[in-house]
Amino acid sequence: MNLSQVLAQTRADINQQLEQLLQQRQAVAAPLNEAMHYALVLGGKRVRPFLTLQVGAICGAPTAMLQRASLAIECIHAYSLVHDDLPAMDDDALRRGHPTCHIAFDEATAILAGDALQTLAFELISEADAAVAPAQQLQMVQMLAQASGDLGMCGGQALDLSATGKALSETELAQVHIHKTGALIQAAVKLGVLCGSPAAQHYLADFDEFAYNLGLAFQVQDDILDVIGDTAALGKQQGSDVAADKATYVRLLGLEGAIERRDQLHQKALHALARIPYNTEVLEAFADHLLNRNH
Repeated sequence: MNLSQVLAQTRADINQQLEQLLQQRQAVAAPLNEAMHYALVLGGKRVRPFLTLQVGAICGAPTAMLQRASLAIECIHAYSLVHDDLPAMDDDALRRGHPTCHIAFDEATAILAGDALQTLAFELISEADAAVAPAQQLQMVQMLAQASGDLGMCGGQALDLSATGKALSETELAQVHIHKTGALIQAAVKLGVLCGSPAAQHYLADFDEFAYNLGLAFQVQDDILDVIGDTAALGKQQGSDVAADKATYVRLLGLEGAIERRDQLHQKALHALARIPYNTEVLEAFADHLLNRNH
């Protein structure tokens, strides 16, 4: 297996599907759809849809529903970034190497683009011709809603905003990131399982534990890269968390301590995968890749 080739092909496929998804929609307000396209298609590592597709393939999910689920999770992620960058939130000027959506368009259009991308996600996974049982489909809708809202990502963003300028314990910091970043990574993995066979769903807890540790380790690596990364490679301003007085793992544990914590979480993620009696080679390689990335 060549992971680089798998990742490149998956990104290309997802980008093509996202393009087609937006092209097929008859725009009521063209600037809104242009902003949606800008936020959704322009750049991105496609971490979450990759996880959905790989887990779903392992679990025997039907291709058409799996593709919809993978696009849905990316729509939620893109919406979260648009809103996260807004002046009232993190007030960022650069995302994926380009001006943030509210700068490229305007603040009102960016807010509406985020709203529209969020609802598009649920449109995708609730379509009537899904090749899964209605009960499975309802589970997917409910799980994604919980992961996106006050019990998940939005709750984490609220915790993050209230933590700015404060000294947090590691437990408090973990709570921020388990929700803000980890909830959607867990949702991406769980969507793949819920699309799959009833037999595969017996291992939902193991897949979820893998995703929980991967999501937290992913955020630790983000904190590390904010200190040692390069703006051009990151696609956003290096040192932005420090400048915004954000609570981070490097600030709490030091650089070496953060690296150690990332590696501990990485091993926990791999141990969870080892309990699943399927071929998880791609997921293991992807975890290695993700937690040793430079952007």
